[in-house]
Parts: sequence; C-alpha cells; structure tokens
Amino acid sequence: MTTIRHEAEVPLSAAGRRFDQALAEMFPDYSRSRLTAWVKAGAVTLDGAPATPRHLLRGGEQVRLEVELELEVELAPEAIELDIVHEDDYVLVLNKPAGLVVHPGAGNAAGTLLNALLHHDPKLAELPRGGIVHRLDKDTSGLMVVAKTLAAHTALVDMLSRHDVERQYEAVVLGTMVAGGTVDAAIGRHMGDRLRQAVRDEEDGKHAVTHYRLRERFRGHSLLQCSLETGRTHQIRVHLAHIGHPLVGDPLYGGGLKLPKGATPELIAALRGFRRQALHAERLAFEHPVSHEPLVFTAERPADQLALIEALRADLAMHGVDHY
Repeated sequence: MTTIRHEAEVPLSAAGRRFDQALAEMFPDYSRSRLTAWVKAGAVTLDGAPATPRHLLRGGEQVRLEVELELEVELAPEAIELDIVHEDDYVLVLNKPAGLVVHPGAGNAAGTLLNALLHHDPKLAELPRGGIVHRLDKDTSGLMVVAKTLAAHTALVDMLSRHDVERQYEAVVLGTMVAGGTVDAAIGRHMGDRLRQAVRDEEDGKHAVTHYRLRERFRGHSLLQCSLETGRTHQIRVHLAHIGHPLVGDPLYGGGLKLPKGATPELIAALRGFRRQALHAERLAFEHPVSHEPLVFTAERPADQLALIEALRADLAMHGVDHY
C-alpha cells in the first residue's frame, strides 16, 4: 500500500472559506471530490481533529493529510506484452495493438490492457481504472497515455477535460473526398442498438467535434488525418459515417465492402482481408503533469493498415494515375 502524507498551514486568505474549497487550492494534485471523500473518512484533520467539508476556516489552522491508498482495481495481472513508447515515474505512453480490449467488460474479464498494466506495475491497482485516463476502441491501434501516480492522474484528467491533450489519428474511409473539414455534431447512444452511438440532437447527445484533413485520394477511398476536440465514444467512426464516409472495415458503422471498378487482385484481397476499422492513433501530445515539459509521441501505422494503403496506391498507379 502507498501512503500519502502532507502537512500545511491554512493561509490567512482562506479565512471564512469552506474547508473543502481551501483544500482543493492547497493540494491541487488531488481532485476536490477525492479530497472531500478523505475529509469525510477522517484522513484529513484540522488542528489535530476531524472536520467536515463545510467547516468554515479562520486561517492559520494546521492541516494534516494521511491516506493509505486502497486498491481501486481488483483484477488479475497478466503477462501480456506491451509496446511502451515512454515511461517515467509519473506517466507511461504505449502503442496499443488492434484487437486488445482496454477495460474489462462483459465477455472480456481477462486479456485486457488493464490486466497487462497491472502486471507491468502492480501499484497501478491503487489508481482509478489502473491509471487509464482515456481509451481506444478494441480494434483501433495507436497511442495512449496512462498515469502512474494519483497526482498525475488528476492532472491528465483535467487536461483531457480542457482539451489540452492533442490526439491525432489516421483513417482510411470509403469514397473519394475532395477536401477536409469539421464535423460538429452531438453524439449519444443509438436508440435501437445498445452497442452503437449515433449523431443526436444537442438535447439528447454530448457535444462532439472532429476535424479532418485529406491526405491522399484513391479511386474509391480516401486517406484522412483526424483530430479530436472532444473524446466521445466512437466519435471519429460516428462522425465520418454521418458525412457518408465510413471507415474501411468498420463492423458497426461501415458501409460494407465496396470495390472500385477494375480493382487489382491485390486491392480486392487487402479490402476483403481488412476486418477492423481502419483507424490508428498516430500522434499524442501533452504537457508532462509534473515537469510541465511538452511531450510529443508518434507511432508508425501498423502493418495491416500500411498494406491496405500500399494496395490502394498500387491500384491507383495501375490505372495510370499518380495521384488524385
């Protein structure tokens, strides 16, 4: 178990303020809700005595915080190989392969990224969701950041809520697009299918914005660069399907197999064999939660997506076109 200990004096400027409000400013490494829970549990004392979150301060009191972090995650660690791009005492950045589930769920109690992380660092069991602060769908590959301390977890969750974490994706979609653009459309659960999300009215869904830029255009497909302003479930998949350009291979939102007329045998094989959404989280940028150093990471496209793109390029060249 990890024990957190802090001692501090309430500043005179906090006179007349609530205990929980002042604590959030005195100990910004922890969320206000977590500090409030610790106060209610008696783990934070004021002049040596318990206090309520609503207690009004006079200034100058002595605050002592002593907490033993309990296990937040009870899950069996598993020796699953991780492609770690960066690791220090506070954060871990990894390149998730397609096919790996992030969180355990119905039918996925084992073999997940969380099981692998707990094997890599057992102390992650003391953090909410094992330090995982954002997710990728099972069949989306690419970069994720994981917090290794409670303070880093608080900071990263706050950065994500403020949209201060840059997440860039590469996508292969159906149809020949002529330009980039932005999809600004609320997303909520699909009314008839619990596994899917859908574009909904603002009253029924959550605000969602996706920016996309055209990188390459093929005879019946396009290669896009996508960036997220928000991070809703299945956001890129839902938004691109909404504008009529679903991801190649997407089992939930895709338009099925579509072959350009006269497609080469290699392209036909590549498209038929691509059994996941063609989406890769290729770039991740954020400020280090402790050192405040700007961090930027990139991950090369996985072999299956590379092979698909090369087949699309070869088909284009076979028909006497260098580029569209």
